[in-house]
Amino acid sequence: MYVDPDYKTKKDFIAAVKAGKRHKPYNPSGFYFVPQNGSYTGIVEGPHYPRPHKWYSRVVIKDGIVTAAK
Repeated sequence: MYVDPDYKTKKDFIAAVKAGKRHKPYNPSGFYFVPQNGSYTGIVEGPHYPRPHKWYSRVVIKDGIVTAAK
């Protein structure tokens, strides 16, 4: 799964989540389930394709929004 904006580092992404920035995860391929309602633990990756992924972050999603990341 990805989020916008396209963070270059995991540290930047986690700092944005902690600062309260809202992130709605998405899957550009459409082949995988992206949770929208309820709580879900999944993984966000970056940077976005076609660049190689250099970081992965476990996130908690509630009602379609990332609420926590580590």
